[in-house]
Amino acid sequence: MNLTEQCEDFVYNLLKGKLSKLYSYHNFNHTLSVVNAVKELCINEKVPDSDKEILLIAAWFHDTGYINGNLNHEAESIVIATQFLKEKKQSDEFIASVANLILATAKEYQPKNHLEKIIKDADFIHITSSEYLSTCECLRLELNNTTNMSFSNLQWATENFDFLLNKHQFYTDFAQKNWQPLKDKNIKRIQKKINKQEKKKNMLIEDENKKKEKVEKTDRGVDTLFRVTLGNHTQLSGIADSKANILLSVNAIIISIALSSIIPKLDSPKNAHLVIPVFIMLISSVTTIIFAILSTRPKVTTGFFTRADVEAKKVNLMFFGNFYKMPIEEYEWAMNEMMKDRDYLYSTMIKDLYYLGLVLQRKYNLLRITYNIFMIGIIVTVIAFIIAFKSVGL
Repeated sequence: MNLTEQCEDFVYNLLKGKLSKLYSYHNFNHTLSVVNAVKELCINEKVPDSDKEILLIAAWFHDTGYINGNLNHEAESIVIATQFLKEKKQSDEFIASVANLILATAKEYQPKNHLEKIIKDADFIHITSSEYLSTCECLRLELNNTTNMSFSNLQWATENFDFLLNKHQFYTDFAQKNWQPLKDKNIKRIQKKINKQEKKKNMLIEDENKKKEKVEKTDRGVDTLFRVTLGNHTQLSGIADSKANILLSVNAIIISIALSSIIPKLDSPKNAHLVIPVFIMLISSVTTIIFAILSTRPKVTTGFFTRADVEAKKVNLMFFGNFYKMPIEEYEWAMNEMMKDRDYLYSTMIKDLYYLGLVLQRKYNLLRITYNIFMIGIIVTVIAFIIAFKSVGL
């Protein structure tokens, strides 16, 4: 077994036993593809056998440093290669040559001689493969697992496109002639992927804008709903108060006329028959006034709330009766808290409408009773007056 074969066996066992599974790209398969690329370039670039051996050994060891992590892995690879080659009784000059070629595989390194150009081109053989896109996904996964670097599909495609187009070049004549066209095909593949991702991104943005617009329309619809409903409630409350005021005014006039004009005449014996009708009229008017006042009488509340009430979303800050005794600072804080919470804000508006509805229900129930009393009182009064006058006629 020659030295190159011994290197292959050593590197295979080393990576199999010590390389973390997180390295989905920089593993034995990548190393093997680089070694095969070196062999192809050595043939086509007519490299002497002595130099070919150095290139192949450097290719086998160039990524072994990953067993100790990705930081300064080239230097780690040189340490591993040096130790192995010293055990195989290789000269310091030979070892130095291997080490220099391993250093040449660093991403930003610019090759200075023919051998460095060969190993540099071989290290990027994957960019000529028809499986380039899937290979890139292995590298993306590795970066995410080992360095916590995360890329979106579009970011990753753009990063690879920029690298191939602006940051990478082949150095050997054979690679420039035969591998560059394959690289150009992969550039076109990535460009298509970028176009697809950008189209998808634009569609997602468009969908988000539509959803946002829909939410805004919904919010405007909700605002309109609350505004119209609150306006209706307020208008109905005003109508109820107006009806109550009408009854109060009418019955006050009736009582005033009765007290000033009719009751003083009841002392006369000839008007005795009018006592009962007038009494019925006064009782019905007084009762009507009482119920009309009840329908418009406001409900007294405490006017206090606590921060705990606000945090528990229990207080309706839109009704003055819940805050009129509170300091302005506390009320301002509470309103700001409510406005930060969309659900709390809408919940408060719903509660406000609900309790306004309860107030309206009470008003209109009392008004119904008031109108019934007034109507029945008028009817009974008229009947009583008719009966009274007929009894006098008899």
